[in-house]
Amino acid sequence: MPRVEFDTMPESARVWVFGAAAPVLGEASAVMLQAVDRHLHQWNAHGVPLVCARLWRDDRFLVVAVDERASGASGCSIDGMFRVLADVEREVGTTLVGGGRVFWKDDAGAVQSAARSGFIAAAKSAAVSVTTTVFDTTVTTVQEWRQHFERPAGESWHARLLQEQGA
Repeated sequence: MPRVEFDTMPESARVWVFGAAAPVLGEASAVMLQAVDRHLHQWNAHGVPLVCARLWRDDRFLVVAVDERASGASGCSIDGMFRVLADVEREVGTTLVGGGRVFWKDDAGAVQSAARSGFIAAAKSAAVSVTTTVFDTTVTTVQEWRQHFERPAGESWHARLLQEQGA
């Protein structure tokens, strides 16, 4: 089945959120999305095409969804998506896989990214607080994406980082 629009994915669809360490703009964004779309159009698990979608948001977040009601993504098929993204990283000049980054909006509304230690340092300098909008890249379903991806740090797992460090 071909790729579908992200908005049509059911709440139960599985998602992977890939956060870019730096914004991916213009031609680099087009190159990345073309590579992802090529992969999604032929993405399958054990020969069965996957019903899938993707969303590009804030020049930072690639969200890939699979409706597993028809066919679940296998380990090999998921590895294939990660390989595509690892290959495209070199072309776009930033990291998309590997995790460990924290994403939040600064006072001007721009998305920022840092290792956890950078987020904690931002909190200690009062640039980040429990009211700061954060992005939870650990969501695993479309429902979680829609309800919890973007919210105040005090309502997310990010609050633990702030509390543990006394920020």
